Amino acid sequence: QSSQVSAMVIQPLLPAVPATQLATFLRGSGSVFPRLESVHVIGIAIVYGTIAVVDLRLLGVTAHRRGALKLIQDLLPYTWVAFMTCVITGLLMFCANGTTYVQNTAFLFKMGLLILAGINMAVFHLGAFRRIAEWDTTLPPPARRAWPASARCCCGRAWSSWAAGSRSSDGAPRRCNHAG
Repeated sequence: QSSQVSAMVIQPLLPAVPATQLATFLRGSGSVFPRLESVHVIGIAIVYGTIAVVDLRLLGVTAHRRGALKLIQDLLPYTWVAFMTCVITGLLMFCANGTTYVQNTAFLFKMGLLILAGINMAVFHLGAFRRIAEWDTTLPPPARRAWPASARCCCGRAWSSWAAGSRSSDGAPRRCNHAG
């Protein structure tokens, strides 16, 4: 029932967003939207990369010289800056084409996976992360269980980002327009 209430609140706002001056500017500019996409993709790569390094450390595959806590503390600021960059660029791109995106199944799937990734992160930080000091000598079972969930969410978000982005704003497949 809460999803119906959310839909009732969001639905009337969607047509108003593309009519804003910002959305019109983003759609009309030949270079701003592609630059936003580029920054968004770079941010995603940084988020995925830092999460992958931590996940691989938790599995004992890499970064053995650095303790798990130290590694997480060193990488977390980069992860958060990249994540916030993705939020800002994502919201700006949504502002320009939101009505199209909400009709794209891959985009909705991506948003669902982002919610699952957030839940996974909360469970990790509120649960297994509390005993991180022990992880430098042994890998606890909760960390072993958290890694596959993290990997599935990252892979799913990567696929859905590609699938959602492989369509133009009118829903047609994107085509390369270079000479040669």
